[in-house]
Amino acid sequence: MIQKQGHWRELKWEALPHPPYSPDIAPSDFHLFRSMAHGLADRRFHSYEEAQKWIDSWIASKDMSFFRRGIHVLPERWEKVVSSDGQYFK
Repeated sequence: MIQKQGHWRELKWEALPHPPYSPDIAPSDFHLFRSMAHGLADRRFHSYEEAQKWIDSWIASKDMSFFRRGIHVLPERWEKVVSSDGQYFK
């Protein structure tokens, strides 16, 4: 995790804490993780290193437009959270 934190700093990303109970969108319901979940479907890893290698490779395979798209749709997702009064939606 420490190596990844260094990589986050290089990208000028900041990990934000998320309370356990919140009407906000769950961190796992973010563009990156939803997309990654599709790539992980029916995949089995035999070691931590194998999983880490796959994740690193998957992230490296995404171009900048993938990450931009995810960021640009956030305001729309936030609006849905506000308008649904914090209720779950897909």
